[in-house]
Amino acid sequence: MDMNKPTPDLLSIDFAALDVLCRVHASLSFTRTAEALGVNQSAVSYTIDKLRRVFADPLFVKQAARQVPTPRCDAIVARAAALLEDYRALSAPEVFDPSRIAAEVTIACNYYERLLLIPAIARHLLDVAPGLRLTVINASSDGPKRLARDEADLLIGPEMPLESGLHFADLFGEHYTCLCDPAHPAAGTAPPVDRYVALDHILITYDGHWRSRYIQEVEAAGHRLSVAMRVPSPAGIAQLVSGTRLVVTLPARLADSIRGDLAGFACPVPAPFRMGLSWSARTHAAPLYRWLRAELSQVARRAAGRQGRM
Repeated sequence: MDMNKPTPDLLSIDFAALDVLCRVHASLSFTRTAEALGVNQSAVSYTIDKLRRVFADPLFVKQAARQVPTPRCDAIVARAAALLEDYRALSAPEVFDPSRIAAEVTIACNYYERLLLIPAIARHLLDVAPGLRLTVINASSDGPKRLARDEADLLIGPEMPLESGLHFADLFGEHYTCLCDPAHPAAGTAPPVDRYVALDHILITYDGHWRSRYIQEVEAAGHRLSVAMRVPSPAGIAQLVSGTRLVVTLPARLADSIRGDLAGFACPVPAPFRMGLSWSARTHAAPLYRWLRAELSQVARRAAGRQGRM
């Protein structure tokens, strides 16, 4: 060992150097270690020389044509092997078993998703991941912000501009249709836009946090909806429409799920849009959330498929 060479910084030693040390210790040969690693013997010698200077010990001495480790080398290798094992465990893919998971997940969504998708999602998760605790919160129009602020882990809802660092996966398509009382003159018809906007509408305001796509398209075309009543959410909307001259425009699957004895007619402004799943960079690579996104996507698409055939 050349003591005239400068001593390298301890922190300049990486896991690759420790791996070389452990390999030489196991094979007692620089040559066999170089062959196993696919490098020149000089590379192995250089690494061991650097380690000798860091640890101020010969580490190996040549004896009977073998590299025999010193007691100090034995002690270092024992600790280094444990470090390497821990590091390999950290870098290995995390094994994820949903049946054994114990975690809490928060989903942000609104009335549509709570009525049509969350029941199927909750039943599925109770079956496959009984230790998963689910919290559902209101998304309103602030769903992406709730993700960005880590108030929710997942967002289910219409596609919308996302904050930087958020992700979106498409689930299924949706459009608008209309419900009315069976005795309403528009029942079963396909009114033109000018007649449609003149009907007595119930406008769902979503507490002022969301403007439905069909409203945006009606106004963009230069029309104005005749609003006879405003309500904050779709809850109880069928009871308001029944036996009146009022009409309401809703996403088609939601309309199908609540219509009961009500009639319907085609909305002349169907305003198609996409429903999807959004999440933040924080959970993007985590095994739990990768699995959860895949499960939720499958369940949501199956639920939407069944409702689309109603």
